[in-house]
Amino acid sequence: MEQTVSPAAELQGTLELPADKSISHRAAMFAALADEPSEIHGYSIAADPQSTLKCLRQLGVPVRHEDQKIFIQGVGRAGLKKPKQLLDCGNSGTTMRLLSGILGGAGVEATLVGDNSLSKRPMRRIIDPLRNMGIKIQAQDDNFAPLHISRKNPLKPIRFDLPIASAQLKSCVLLAGLFGDEPTEVIEHLPSRDHTERLLGLQIHESGDERVIISDNSQKIPAQNYRVPGDFSAGAFWLVAGSIVPDSHIVLKDVGINPTRSSALNILERMGAKIRYEKQQMAGAEPMADLIVDYHDLNPTIIHPEEVPNCIDEIPVLAVAMAFADGESRIEGAAELRFKESDRLKAVAEMLQAAGIEVLEKKDGLVIQGNGGKPVYGTRFNSYDDHRIAMAAGILALRATKPSTVDKADCVSISYPAFWYNLTNLTD
Repeated sequence: MEQTVSPAAELQGTLELPADKSISHRAAMFAALADEPSEIHGYSIAADPQSTLKCLRQLGVPVRHEDQKIFIQGVGRAGLKKPKQLLDCGNSGTTMRLLSGILGGAGVEATLVGDNSLSKRPMRRIIDPLRNMGIKIQAQDDNFAPLHISRKNPLKPIRFDLPIASAQLKSCVLLAGLFGDEPTEVIEHLPSRDHTERLLGLQIHESGDERVIISDNSQKIPAQNYRVPGDFSAGAFWLVAGSIVPDSHIVLKDVGINPTRSSALNILERMGAKIRYEKQQMAGAEPMADLIVDYHDLNPTIIHPEEVPNCIDEIPVLAVAMAFADGESRIEGAAELRFKESDRLKAVAEMLQAAGIEVLEKKDGLVIQGNGGKPVYGTRFNSYDDHRIAMAAGILALRATKPSTVDKADCVSISYPAFWYNLTNLTD
């Protein structure tokens, strides 16, 4: 579908965000491996976490919906069953990569498939360490889905030095390690999302710049009884929107503010964004708060390589904020964006250029010449069927001189089905 977005004079309102996708995925998987039932409140209705639930059902895990809750009867480490059909992960890299670790560790034979986009995303980064653990994996060109996973030999513990800051890679290895008699250690030098460690209560040792996370079969997998916070990555679109549209005031309720996810908050605040925190509390092991954003002029900034892992999903919309800053901003060390649902560096550069913003695309980043808060061109934006590009284009279009059109706008259902509805409500 196409979505037309008209320029906004102001944005006013209160929003409840979709549940956090990263936490929803993990809550369901960990609940499945627990020996006790779990009651998860506010599980994400987005397509990706629903793919995880579908796969778990195929693995013999009882999942029941009731109102805004899901109930999962854990089957324990030994309770997963060989699926009768292919496990379809849809568009979800998290589902494919984390389930690969669980299935390999458990010794459950299965084949994981995905849609056209997911089938083009590299999997070698998880294949190599899992093979070192004694897990057999067959892949297209030894790198891409479908992934056929099996294991007959005993699981081998490994000490794995993360080559990149990746929560999916880290979690994949740790989840496989949960089935080993001896500890598997993952060594992290740059921080990445820590939901897996938090929700499982894994043992962590820190020394200097090294953070060592440990898993083995002595680790009790806890039931997952909590409310899933609002998705900060979804909230980032409104934090930017409120910062660039004059006379805006937006309240975001119960947003997850995990410090390994909130780098975008720090970036926006140093750009001069006016953001307040209220009603801070814990949702299980995860912190959350209400976030209030008001319009404010923005300054240019640099997103440094060490910041990228903790704002990787927010970079498309942070680039929109940079377009309205007063001067040159840069994004550095973000080559990973080329391997998402689209080549996001290329897609963001094209999006900003179509609106009249000067952008230099580099191998691992962007140089953006901000226009100091002036309106941009109304135009047609290519979403590349990528939900984060579609939503970033929608926010950019709010400051255009005339209505804009976003192609393939229904792709937002991957993470934020109500995005266009919420945008309309803020502008009415």
